[in-house]
Amino acid sequence: MEKECTCLCGVGLSRGCQCRQEGQGPAETVAADSKPAPALAPEEEHLQAEGAAAWPCAGDGGIASPTSPPPSPRCCSLQDLPCELLMEIFASLPGTDLASLAQTCTRFHHILNTDSIWRRRCREEYGACENLQNLEMMGMSCREVYAKLLHPCRDIFGLWQPVNGPYGGLLDVVGHGLHIIGWMHLPYLDAQLDDPMRFSPVFRIRLTDRKSITVECLNGDRGPHSCNIQIQKEKFSTQCSQMDYHRISNWSPEDIGRWLREEWVQVVQDIFQEDRLHFILRKFVYQQYDYHRIYLPQSHPDDLIRPGLFRGTHDTYGLAIVMLSFHGKHARVTKITGDLRVPAGQQLIEIDLMHRIQPLNVEIFRDFNQLSSIVQEVHEQVIQEQQQQEDRTEDGEGRGWQSPVQPSVGESGAAALKAQPVQFVLPAGVRSSNQNYPRTCRMCFYGVGIVANYGFANPQRLPGIFILFDEDHFGFIWLELKYFSLYCRAQVNHENAEAF
Repeated sequence: MEKECTCLCGVGLSRGCQCRQEGQGPAETVAADSKPAPALAPEEEHLQAEGAAAWPCAGDGGIASPTSPPPSPRCCSLQDLPCELLMEIFASLPGTDLASLAQTCTRFHHILNTDSIWRRRCREEYGACENLQNLEMMGMSCREVYAKLLHPCRDIFGLWQPVNGPYGGLLDVVGHGLHIIGWMHLPYLDAQLDDPMRFSPVFRIRLTDRKSITVECLNGDRGPHSCNIQIQKEKFSTQCSQMDYHRISNWSPEDIGRWLREEWVQVVQDIFQEDRLHFILRKFVYQQYDYHRIYLPQSHPDDLIRPGLFRGTHDTYGLAIVMLSFHGKHARVTKITGDLRVPAGQQLIEIDLMHRIQPLNVEIFRDFNQLSSIVQEVHEQVIQEQQQQEDRTEDGEGRGWQSPVQPSVGESGAAALKAQPVQFVLPAGVRSSNQNYPRTCRMCFYGVGIVANYGFANPQRLPGIFILFDEDHFGFIWLELKYFSLYCRAQVNHENAEAF
């Protein structure tokens, strides 16, 4: 006789525990199959009761009486383990495996209904660890949150980059109790490099009292309103259903300018210089937002420092978010937040790890002309090496051969740790938006920075110097621009963002 089993969707059929039917007689087998699963009691009381009495072992056919002869020695099975140990084992398994495990036998069915197991799965798989303790007051279990909210929306967790326009951004989608919230980082003109990153909620996916999912847009100043969402593995999009909630009425140009400075500081100067206020405003208040996934680069022991997200100072557009990654003989700084000149997703700086600039001392740093002369000499050497490589390729040497991507070569993280710190001062005549920079550095490398006109027109590669201060800080001096950019590691907990 078939009976209903426990799985993520709550629907399914099982024939009970097959291992317990082995060794039973025909009458006992029918009785075991026809016996319904016991009613679900509160988890703690149920598990205490189960711990007080021994469960029937596989093949016993029931609980042995005190006068029965001792059973013959046999191998211990999973069902012979205490409930507390089984709970610990089950809690360490992926939630998708627990659904099948619950169908094997009645005992596992009851144990896997323990909320502490599903609370751990919610926390470890999706980072949803807050507000779950109060679910009982709402008539909701952690198992239901996992099965009806977190698991169906599993592909939306992690870091994303908006692709509507050149400005990009950083969206962090996390679980929070009965909600999945998308938090967008917004740069501020008056922010300091070491300030905590500021995020604003832009949408949420909510589990209602009826245990169904609803999506709400949080943009605008009139509160949550309905929204549609389409989720794929590497991209998703949201489409607002009530755009009138976004519109700003009775606002003067000064009010709009102040709002833009607070929410969209990157475009303020371009708006007022080009007198395109209403056009830009319409471009920002999209009805549909598209996002592409961002993965944090994997760290390798030979990397100079741990790669990842950094915030940096720029002359015109305030703080920007970039990604530092290592690729064999080179390291790259890629823009996560962009502007009208160099949009998001474009490479901003390339560091040549094979051309370390040394020795350096405080006197060389003070003298901009001397420092510039050293870097320019390396720049000409690199151009000559590239030309020689192209000539060899044209002559047929190495044609069709490409060096595979290897861990960083030249200088390694161990070498960076052993390097003797050198006093650093800002060269005379070089500007910086942040005067609170480290006063010692460990290594310097030749690099090039990318500059361009509006719309990423006519991009140029300008020589500069990459400065490694410590594990969490690096800088770049744009020699031709006479500008120093400082970058600090972004201290944000990025769940589900590691590359596979």
